[in-house]
Amino acid sequence: MATNPPVGPARKPPTQTRERFVLDPAHVGDIRGAFGTIRQHEEGRRGLRSRVLALLAIIGPGLIVMVGDNDAGGVATYSQAGQNYGTSLLWVLLLLVPVLIVNQEMVVRLGAVTGVGHARLINERFGRFWGWFSVGDLFLLNFLTIVTEFIGVSLSLGYLGVSEYAAVPIAAVALVLITVSGSFRVWERFMFLFVFANFLVIPLFFLAKPHASSIAHDFFVPGIQGGANSSSVLLIIAMVGTTVAPWQLFFQQSNVIDKRITPRWINYERLDTWIGAVVVVVGAAALICVSAFAFAHTRYFGQFTDAGATASGLDNTLGSTAGALFAVVLLNASLIGAGALTLSTSYALGDVFGTKSSLHRKFGDAKMFYGIFAGMIAAAAAIVLIPGAPLGVITEAVQALAGVLLPSASVFLLLLCNDREVLGPWRNKLWLNAVASVIVAVLVLLSLILMATTVFPNIDVTRVALIGGAVLAVGLAGFAYATLRPRRGAPTEPPPEEAAIPPEQWTMPPLALLSRPAWSTGRKIAMLTMRGYLLISMVLLIVKAVQLGGG
Repeated sequence: MATNPPVGPARKPPTQTRERFVLDPAHVGDIRGAFGTIRQHEEGRRGLRSRVLALLAIIGPGLIVMVGDNDAGGVATYSQAGQNYGTSLLWVLLLLVPVLIVNQEMVVRLGAVTGVGHARLINERFGRFWGWFSVGDLFLLNFLTIVTEFIGVSLSLGYLGVSEYAAVPIAAVALVLITVSGSFRVWERFMFLFVFANFLVIPLFFLAKPHASSIAHDFFVPGIQGGANSSSVLLIIAMVGTTVAPWQLFFQQSNVIDKRITPRWINYERLDTWIGAVVVVVGAAALICVSAFAFAHTRYFGQFTDAGATASGLDNTLGSTAGALFAVVLLNASLIGAGALTLSTSYALGDVFGTKSSLHRKFGDAKMFYGIFAGMIAAAAAIVLIPGAPLGVITEAVQALAGVLLPSASVFLLLLCNDREVLGPWRNKLWLNAVASVIVAVLVLLSLILMATTVFPNIDVTRVALIGGAVLAVGLAGFAYATLRPRRGAPTEPPPEEAAIPPEQWTMPPLALLSRPAWSTGRKIAMLTMRGYLLISMVLLIVKAVQLGGG
């Protein structure tokens, strides 16, 4: 006999769930941050107090990557901007806030949703050539940058009366011991000591007796003291380059994974990143203002040489306290920069080699991961101690290699964030693609100009920038037409398996199950552009190498 259907409201079909894919089992478990813990299967929290506690547990990757970018090179660049151009370049920093937030927010989603580092995703979705190129260039660029961090250690402690032969080895050993502790929480707490020390620039700022009116004006009204020329345009490009660096993308994505942040906690990590972007810009602005007001109307104005000379100049104009504070700020910037840069390299190489790569593991359980870190730190420190080492050439090489890597990393970031297989419902929205495309295009142009000026120091930077800007505008218009026009047969609805899983539970399937990426018009244009850019870059670097070889 037939039974009657049950009376009452129809039940919704149960939503599907998916286990998060990770390359290292240590990336699954409780979130153990510097200031709190979130259990693995804990749901999103409600109530102000609960949300604040969740933020305290999650905060870290965004702040560390941002403050780490105000490294020794950043301190020198911002000090040069203030000493040579006053506060007239503060507006550049304001423009960099959305650039930092857009770029780093995309890697937050990639890390939390995929469970796979940036290098491995490039390797899987764009081929081994681009994967190994990205990792190889990152390794070389980061290593040379770490050398400059130890130059900062030498200059800062040298000013304080410590011999470089004691300062550099002690700093190297300290960084290694902090990192190989086998506890993510311990490592992060040490990083936060560096983050908090970064705020020593605030009392230094007030010692310089700043003028609020000129600061407010120059933050919002673009201008260049003395007018635009090749030197000022090149310094603006250097400010962008030292604030938006390739290693940031690799570091934060892997650090989000290592901290075990999953999609349900993405909004907290976004807030962490936004806070970090504000902190890094405030710190950079303070450094510019210190040099601008301390050296105004003195013999030091317009005569920047290096960060060590800046400390001595502050001693003469503001007193010994200011000189000592600047030296400590430089030391702190060098240490957090070296630690974060080296760790990003260990993460990236662990990605491509498929080895255990987690700060949760003890040294004996992740020998290659920690061995790469310790080896790079030791080698970079040793180079700084070699008498007559070509430190000037190393600084030039850092600028040139950054010009090679940043555009490719940025383009891959944008393409990955539009890959349905990789991010599913977490893909970029149309408006974000428009903003990100403009940002990536500008970064490509600035990187090319920076690299070209490294090879050809006498090039007219202003003219090149104007011509490049015109070409950029035409290229963006063509790219927008090719990628945003409606395509016949393009799916308008998400696939059933994507729609059945709530976004906060959606994670990327295992890499082996991903279908081959579709080569859309936008992807083809981007890859063709990257190959052309790489060819031009290699030619320029070869020319520079020949020039250096010929003396």
